[in-house]
Amino acid sequence: MRLKKLYASREVAALTGLSARQLQWWDRRRLFSASVPSHRTEAGGFTERRYSPVELLELMVLADLRRRGFSIPRIRRLLTVLRTRFKTRLYDAIEGGGPVTLFIDGEQIYARAANGDLYNLLENASQPLLMLGQDVRLRELTVREGKKKAKPSGRSETPSRGRRPAGG
Repeated sequence: MRLKKLYASREVAALTGLSARQLQWWDRRRLFSASVPSHRTEAGGFTERRYSPVELLELMVLADLRRRGFSIPRIRRLLTVLRTRFKTRLYDAIEGGGPVTLFIDGEQIYARAANGDLYNLLENASQPLLMLGQDVRLRELTVREGKKKAKPSGRSETPSRGRRPAGG
């Protein structure tokens, strides 16, 4: 993927699998806002929101979490804890790029600090966890592209109404 300076909300929707309406709702609810907000034009319409490459990557992670079943309140908590407790943003915490690295076990999200302490970000982010045993299966939280919508091929796989398939 070639990075651009700014991405229109339609481009972000196509790359993340989120709908333009979801992005608008997230912006209105202050869950995730674009660096260039929509504003009224002289003609009376509105411009499209624009997202930075960093915001695009963050939205890719958030879209993946939504597909995995994480609720909006849990995603809001994740972003808030990263910002307030660890003084970082999601982009800096994914793929080991910042003061903490994020891990997921399917239901919870964990942050490993530089000193090795592990925190459950959705339950109690102020208390490091005591990890016992080897059954804990964590994998690093990374950027994954959204689901691409299939393009119509021009030919239908099923016969049209009123016609029988050939050879039948």
